[in-house]
Amino acid sequence: MIGVEVLLTVIPGLPKSDLERWIANNWIKPDGRDGAYRFADIDVARVKLILELRDELEVNEAALPVVLLLLDQVYDLRRQIGRINAPVSRQD
Repeated sequence: MIGVEVLLTVIPGLPKSDLERWIANNWIKPDGRDGAYRFADIDVARVKLILELRDELEVNEAALPVVLLLLDQVYDLRRQIGRINAPVSRQD
């Protein structure tokens, strides 16, 4: 896990104000609290996803919550399908 300052160096060009707003909007859910956040790899990936949606795909901030919700649902469905399709171990 990494702190805010390390995250800001790992993802150059990310304004701290954007990160704080995304946390306030619950788009990113790091451990800890204001001033002492700790980001797991999944949080870093989420930040990169939001940046890609916003900067490369030009999704505006008003639409981001909807897009993130839909992506979360897709990922959840993929996990569920993976569990359904996983081989069942049999004990004879």
